[in-house]
Amino acid sequence: MSEKMKNLAVRALSGAVLAVVTVGAILLSKWTYGALLLAILAGGMYETYRLAACNGARPQYGMGLAAGVALFAVNFFAGTGLLETTDLPRLLTLYFLVMLPAVFICELFRRLERPETNVGATLMGVGYVALPLSLMCYIPAVGGVWQPWTMIAFVFIIWANDVCAYLIGMTLGRHPLCERISPKKTWEGFLGGLAGAVGTGLAAARFLDADPWHWAGLALVAAVAGVLGDLVESMFKRSAGVKDSGGAIPGHGGVLDRFDALLLAAPFVFVYMVLVRMI
Repeated sequence: MSEKMKNLAVRALSGAVLAVVTVGAILLSKWTYGALLLAILAGGMYETYRLAACNGARPQYGMGLAAGVALFAVNFFAGTGLLETTDLPRLLTLYFLVMLPAVFICELFRRLERPETNVGATLMGVGYVALPLSLMCYIPAVGGVWQPWTMIAFVFIIWANDVCAYLIGMTLGRHPLCERISPKKTWEGFLGGLAGAVGTGLAAARFLDADPWHWAGLALVAAVAGVLGDLVESMFKRSAGVKDSGGAIPGHGGVLDRFDALLLAAPFVFVYMVLVRMI
């Protein structure tokens, strides 16, 4: 077997295992879903800080992770109904008054150069990784009822966008989408990905017996934001001078390489679902 075919086999196998673990964790229970998101949070924040370190920053790994986990915990308990939503504003206010200023105080005692860069890199990990994952706690809570298939549909929309964009771009792609950041992405692939995502959204609406217009809009929002998420992560990697964000997933790279689209899409999808009163 050639090296190329061996790499392809490893990529396919690890991708299949990742898909099974992801779908299984979402469907099994609220707790396995939370554990999945928490694992992505830990891996994603570590890789974000690793990329920042490649550019000379010295982020606070421990403090940043603590701030990210605290933000996630508040929203997980609120989103899954284990915490009264009336307590959420008070807890979030307490979080911002305590956790984030603590990052500045910790930097004071580290006595490192470029403290503003270090603090900025630390907070970026919270905003780039922990915040989107915290908002994902609300996506399966449609109408206040735990509906894991809603999250499955969101994940499938992101996957359909990726697969269709890759296939269409590989066969018909001629016009670069963002050559400076990702030379292989094309406008043809982008449009193909949108079509695949919207088609998956309509299929999800039929499966869930939901409003097809709502789901077509959600798919469109998720697909556009997902592509931008992929470009944002590529921008960070290019700036750091690395090919992959990490090596946690054989054949795929790091956690950010696999979940970059989902991370940037989640806040936009959350806002969309609030606006159309899906949650």
